[in-house]
Amino acid sequence: MRLRSTRIPEDAVHHPVFARLYARMSVAAETRAGLAAVRSELLADLSGRVIEIGAGNGLNFAHYPPAVSEVVAIEPERSLRQLAVRAAVRAGIPVDVVPGTAEALPVKSEAFDGAVASLVLCTVRDVERSLAELVRVLRPGGELRFFEHVRADDRAMAATQWALDRTVWPLVTGGCHTGRDTLAAIERAGFVVEAYRRVRMPEWGVRLPTSACVLGTARRPSVVR
Repeated sequence: MRLRSTRIPEDAVHHPVFARLYARMSVAAETRAGLAAVRSELLADLSGRVIEIGAGNGLNFAHYPPAVSEVVAIEPERSLRQLAVRAAVRAGIPVDVVPGTAEALPVKSEAFDGAVASLVLCTVRDVERSLAELVRVLRPGGELRFFEHVRADDRAMAATQWALDRTVWPLVTGGCHTGRDTLAAIERAGFVVEAYRRVRMPEWGVRLPTSACVLGTARRPSVVR
């Protein structure tokens, strides 16, 4: 696959301390919080060429089905990208880990059958531009699979999220925002949301500002508005 000529700085995003903490916590959450099962559901029945934005340390790679012919995994943070490269070697399908940002994907238009956004749209600097890029790189009729933190349903937790997102939370979590209305943003970008369900992570125990999530599938229509 030929990448676009526009070069993206390898350190467009640089959070080395958070990257180390995330790498440890995310591995533990695979079983303790049930994330491994969510990843399998997220990626079930995908096929063809897939682009994954914000691949992190590559925990999705082991869950891609054999019908996926290639994954191009975009990860801007150097430390996480290095871990993703190691995970790609162990994956059962071809995975190419590429530096870049969701707002300026270094790939050709309409080059992919599917796209994956997993716990990344909470972190990108520009949600609308990132989703516009996913529309651009997907073929007409291509799928977007998403699993994202979202705004909580109840007022008290939503107010907590609002306060955290405007103060300390993004500073200590690599830019994460807990309370974005990601589902509405996906629809505004021109995707048709076909199915989704609310997910609480973890399913048990104390409810956290990051507990409210949404898991679903959307599709790029044949003609983008």
